[in-house]
Amino acid sequence: MTIALIGYRGAGKSAVGHTLARLLQWPCIDSDEEIEKRAGCSIQEIFLRHGEAVFRQWESQVLRELVTKRHTVLALGGGVVLLPENRRLLAPLATVWLTAPASVLYERLAADPKSAVRRPALTHLGDREEIERLLEQRRPLYEECARLRIDTSGLSVEEVARQIARWWQLGAPPMPVASEHESG
Repeated sequence: MTIALIGYRGAGKSAVGHTLARLLQWPCIDSDEEIEKRAGCSIQEIFLRHGEAVFRQWESQVLRELVTKRHTVLALGGGVVLLPENRRLLAPLATVWLTAPASVLYERLAADPKSAVRRPALTHLGDREEIERLLEQRRPLYEECARLRIDTSGLSVEEVARQIARWWQLGAPPMPVASEHESG
């Protein structure tokens, strides 16, 4: 089985993925990094040169390959859930939705110097408004895919990874989309 981490930018997928992989002694693959490696440029450059539709095709192609891995942690891009094909690919995986309020995501992204360089704007809205709008649009898609949801806003990377490892060790049982840590 494979553990897939989904959620909006800044939710902690990459950091949690690497920490969880260390705990489980598995490899971690970040799909955005894999796409950049294959393209030879940043995601922002892919968007500028080829557009979002081409990026989403490449993202699906990479996901089709990654879901065949076993005993691997996958840190997936925030928009991977947009295409129905991708949601079908995620269905058999132990998929964990990492979430946080828009205000927390905004603060994390604003504090990340790589964020502006690697991640393109997805709408004409300002940063905070874009996060709120896209979270609202994507929420049902994340819910559809998730077997576990963890609000990362009040937890350390290590705490989130340990929660997921504990859930995995219990057999990754299907659960309502909730977690031990929920913020109102």
